[in-house]
Amino acid sequence: MDALYPRLLVTRFAECFRFYDAVLPELTGAVRKKGDPSAHYANWDVDDQAVVVLYDRATMAAAAGTAELPAVGGPAQDAFMLAMRVADVDKALATCLAHGGTPVIPATDRPEWGPTMRTAHLRDPEGNLIELQSYEG
Repeated sequence: MDALYPRLLVTRFAECFRFYDAVLPELTGAVRKKGDPSAHYANWDVDDQAVVVLYDRATMAAAAGTAELPAVGGPAQDAFMLAMRVADVDKALATCLAHGGTPVIPATDRPEWGPTMRTAHLRDPEGNLIELQSYEG
């Protein structure tokens, strides 16, 4: 049973599907269990536990009775970030960028966050913030 997992509500489902389907297996070992680019739902698991679920924003809005509300507001700080622990931040960032990610902050050592921590930040095709992190050394 999946106790807790992120469900990303996206408007660009096919693009986000292709991005996560390309990067999650390599970066986290997650395997797609359901979905395809033409669906409204897809999920990836590690050891039969959900890691990430994509869901079409309009489909969820219809189910929740919020379809008449705006999908997004004006510019604002991020309210959500997907963090992925990876073996090599630089390689993981290159993989994500090759599959449609957009860079935010390049790979950076973060000793103030942990003595050997290294991170990079990017956005998926929908604009969701992702942190790639490793504890090197």
